Amino acid sequence: MISAHLPVLQVVVPLVSAPLIVLLRRAGAGWLVACAASAFSLFSAVSILLHVQEFGVVSYAIGNWPPPWGIEYRIDAANAFVLVLLGVVATVVALYARTSVAAEVPAEQRYLFYAMYCLCLAGLAGITVTGDAFNIFVFMEISSLSSYVLIALGRNRRALLAAYQYLILGTIGATFIVIGIGLLYLVTGTLNLRDIAARLPGVEQVRPMLAGLAFLTVGISLKAALFPLHMWLPRAYEYAPSAVAALLAATATKVSLYVLLRFYFSVFGAAFVFGVLPMGDLLLGLSLAAMFVGSAAAVYQSDFKRMLAYSSVAQIGYITLGISFASKTGLTGGIVHLFNHGVTKGALFMLAGAVFYRLQDTSLERMAGLARAMPFTCAGIVLGGLSLIGVPGTAGFVTKWYLVLAAIEAGAWWIAFMPVASSLLAVAYVWRFVEVAYFRAPAESVAGLREAPAGLLVPAALLLAAVVYFGIDPALTVDAAARAAESLLAGAR
Repeated sequence: MISAHLPVLQVVVPLVSAPLIVLLRRAGAGWLVACAASAFSLFSAVSILLHVQEFGVVSYAIGNWPPPWGIEYRIDAANAFVLVLLGVVATVVALYARTSVAAEVPAEQRYLFYAMYCLCLAGLAGITVTGDAFNIFVFMEISSLSSYVLIALGRNRRALLAAYQYLILGTIGATFIVIGIGLLYLVTGTLNLRDIAARLPGVEQVRPMLAGLAFLTVGISLKAALFPLHMWLPRAYEYAPSAVAALLAATATKVSLYVLLRFYFSVFGAAFVFGVLPMGDLLLGLSLAAMFVGSAAAVYQSDFKRMLAYSSVAQIGYITLGISFASKTGLTGGIVHLFNHGVTKGALFMLAGAVFYRLQDTSLERMAGLARAMPFTCAGIVLGGLSLIGVPGTAGFVTKWYLVLAAIEAGAWWIAFMPVASSLLAVAYVWRFVEVAYFRAPAESVAGLREAPAGLLVPAALLLAAVVYFGIDPALTVDAAARAAESLLAGAR
């Protein structure tokens, strides 16, 4: 049955779609293929998640070579949840891309955009499903290389500089990751993640193992834009085409954080990483710095997309704050924020693209009085901003509630106030948009503008509907995140 092969088809379908689009060499056909590949990814991700919840872990041996001798795709509650996020965002962004790409990417390069889009999707899916350490590196490079090209396709020449900066820092991160994997192979003699986890407790040479953990932490943190290794992110999100910014903000950093979770909990083990080593305290400090520095930087930005980029740095801090507790409640809060922030920030970057579609700019100065010309777009931005703040009734509130509970459970009352305090800074940068769009006299640039087309607003509205729905009734996402947390805390068992 084809359902038995869904784990590998998650990678194969978008991977095959990329060269098919190049052969077709037509933007329209490329968009249809990208939409089909994304929709298949969503369908298969939901099917896999339901299967995992009912029957347990899925193990798929490539070429019928049993692990650890062959490459294994292994899916449990944690990566099944991430796959659903990837499928949801990829499908909605693909629908959005038809109108957005036509406005922001030169005609002769549009089919290449869709090819790189599918390649990026294949890489992100491969990172998520593989149970092989070296395959994580390979798929991470596939997604990164395609991301560099996607960012560089922006019309603004500064997109090339942003892509180049991302390439340099991404290459440094990849080098750290492959060195870390090499050190683990040196001390265990295997690349299968479960096999590495089983052999690490018997390792006598502790220094190479610790060095491997250090290299992996730095490399993955660079990819995930964890403060203070986030310097590539603002430029990349600001100058990339809007569809690319939405995809990367909602999925790429989230998949990297999943990899960090996988190594910390399933390979090295929570008892070692957070008990023997001081990683909990280190992550806690970096998370709090990200939450406050990222939000403070967002307040002072003059460009709306750059403001959203610095907001992403802060929101990544919430995820790693949950990880730092190494408890079920903390992990549930961190993992559910992978989804909540993914759909929220994806919608906001789509709406920023809608503004750019009409205004050809996203500077706040030129957006004065924009709410009168584009009321639905601005209302959507405010709704997404409320989720970033964590207002009850939005998905962002669910995350902060669980983080506060985790801090109270850990007896760290002062930490429980940190998400609330950082939300005040989020209020400040969201209010900057509200003040500009709703309370200033319309700028000359806004005169004569009309609302963005449905091709941009409807996909954004789908993600905003998820923001509201999972804020009012978070049972589905919280339950899936709690199962993922339990799976990770169980380690390699």
